[in-house]
This record gives sequence, structure tokens and C-alpha cells, in this order.
Amino acid sequence: MAGNVRDRVIAIIAEQAVLDVQDVRMDSTLEDLGIDSLGLVESIFAIEETFDISVPFNANDPSESDFDISSVAAIVAAVEKLVTDQKG
Repeated sequence: MAGNVRDRVIAIIAEQAVLDVQDVRMDSTLEDLGIDSLGLVESIFAIEETFDISVPFNANDPSESDFDISSVAAIVAAVEKLVTDQKG
């Protein structure tokens, strides 16, 4: 499952950044990829819809969020945790 979550999250991020999937590295930050605050919010919505989860994200103050957006790897790990928690 983890690989599938990773691949799907990377695909969402790549789409928002208008990049090829292979251009999105796990150590990339959203800033590195050219994703602005609107792109971040759209990415979060797409992740929620794709995985049928609720992301604890404060768009008005991302630094105060429980959802780590510091890198692609952090986002993948956070989504994997939410998906696992949801399945119980």
C-alpha cells in the first residue's frame, strides 16, 4: 500500500506543479517545485478526494498545521498515516 500512496501523492503534486512525475523527488519542497499557496490548497483537496481522508490542514497558517508539508516525503508519510488511521 505504501508505494501506491506514494505514487498517487507524487502524481497529485506533479500535476499541481505542472511537472513530470519523475521530476518530483522525495526530498523536494513544494517551493522547490514551484507550488504556491493556492497550489498547496488544491493539492490538499486532491489528496483528500483521492484517498477519502480529511487532512488536518490550516490554509491560513500552514506552520500551525498538524499536516507536515516540509517536503514531498513528509507529505507522503502524513498521508500514509492518515490512510492507515482511517482503516483502523
